[in-house]
Amino acid sequence: MNGTGVEQVDLKQYIEVIPDFPTAGVSFKDVTSLLQNGKALRFAVEQIAAWAEKMGAEAIVGPEARGFLFGTPVAYELGIGFVPVRKPGKLPRATLEVKYNLEYGMDCLQIHRDSLRAGQKVVIVDDLLATGGTIGTTIKLVEELGAEVVGLAFLIELVYLDGRNKLDDYNIFSLIEY
Repeated sequence: MNGTGVEQVDLKQYIEVIPDFPTAGVSFKDVTSLLQNGKALRFAVEQIAAWAEKMGAEAIVGPEARGFLFGTPVAYELGIGFVPVRKPGKLPRATLEVKYNLEYGMDCLQIHRDSLRAGQKVVIVDDLLATGGTIGTTIKLVEELGAEVVGLAFLIELVYLDGRNKLDDYNIFSLIEY
């Protein structure tokens, strides 16, 4: 058992590493097996929720799409709201958007302008911290709305890609490291 009274689960055993996907040289971390195992999923959600609660989260924000898979149950566990961050054209009300660079071009994320209030404490939850680009953009959206990012939580962190260093002003929690 850990400090929350939940039985320990070795989450890494539920992550399948797929070589050369989606392109040669990339080692894809597939979370599907973890999502399919109720005990592993519950453990991951409860661990992230316990940390987010310590951070004082008043809302959980998750970027499309896999941030939804972990952020929504964390928000539910805490009894607080979940705010989606999406690609353009997916949110029906007035949005705020931030464009960001990819290795091969540009991308954009949006949030509803009325989804967070000034000073609200937010934890951003996603499945994976790699280079920090998506999370950095999500932080900009949250902060432009006047909310305060009190933490960043991830199922997996790819430490060899050094994304944490781009986000070193923030509290970061990750359950699995590669």
